[in-house]
Amino acid sequence: MRRDRTDRSPRRPRRLGRLALAATTVTTLWAASGCVVVHGEREVVPATTRADAARALAGFTAAYNKADATYDRSKDADRVSGPLAAIDGARLKAGHLGNPGGNPAHSALTFDDARFSIPAKAGWPRWFVADATANKGVPGSRWLLVFTRDTVREPWQAAYLTVLGAGDVPKFATDSAGWAQPVAADDPALAIEPRRLGRSYADYLRSGGETFAAGVHTSQWRAQREKYASRPGLARQYIDEPLSSGGYAPVGLRTADGGALVFFATHRFEKETAAAGTEIPSPGADVQALTTGEIGQSLTLEFVSNQVALDPPKGSGRGQVSVLGRVEGLTGAKGE
Repeated sequence: MRRDRTDRSPRRPRRLGRLALAATTVTTLWAASGCVVVHGEREVVPATTRADAARALAGFTAAYNKADATYDRSKDADRVSGPLAAIDGARLKAGHLGNPGGNPAHSALTFDDARFSIPAKAGWPRWFVADATANKGVPGSRWLLVFTRDTVREPWQAAYLTVLGAGDVPKFATDSAGWAQPVAADDPALAIEPRRLGRSYADYLRSGGETFAAGVHTSQWRAQREKYASRPGLARQYIDEPLSSGGYAPVGLRTADGGALVFFATHRFEKETAAAGTEIPSPGADVQALTTGEIGQSLTLEFVSNQVALDPPKGSGRGQVSVLGRVEGLTGAKGE
């Protein structure tokens, strides 16, 4: 799985339609006294059981491995959504074009030591976070996946994926029954409302500022862009935009210190323009597989990225948001 889709790679985030939520979900429970109706859109209930969460993780893993082995996007289309669907769907498309017979380097992904943070909440969509070790990547790191669904009739889909060091996964707040506590998209008690994180991050990457703490995915990421913005014969321009609709909606869990761990997505374009008399460096096979148009003087690369951040309590003295992890992938390219 590429580090550094159901909802496909968006061409323009402002055109993304809002995913229709289930208007009502009613579960009928038969009791000795008769029929009791629980309205899922009003009652605060756990998003799922831990056993069902484990089955969702196993179902995703099996589907992912089938898709990776065959480079066939249809094999896991009903198990992924949002940014993960866009990122990994593009990877599979490029892989299929290069190796239509399947992935010659396939190695099955497996998870171990899975832990589940399941929020109790009213309404839809419902979601939970799976936190596990994997047989790939940095040994000892934790893979965090957000699973979501919009009705009880749908399968759980993995929408977000990030990989953190074991010591970077925060302690989550829980209620008396051990269920996690979700944060609202417009929670005013946080340094930045979760719904505004994507826009704030895009603004920071463009203009800088003090909103986000220094780190690999913030100050160092901006410095790297500046370094490559202008090189002999080649200029690069960056445009960052938030993604927040449907399967790209941010989700967050309350942490024990009163802040939140928030998953959010962004969309960026990186345009390379060659100076007169020069050419765009020949892109790799994966880029060529996702490129439309003919590469002349410019090439615009399109990426979807999902981030996870620690959003501190407002007024806590730790006002800066820390971006702990970022997973991105090329989802398209256009030559001109």
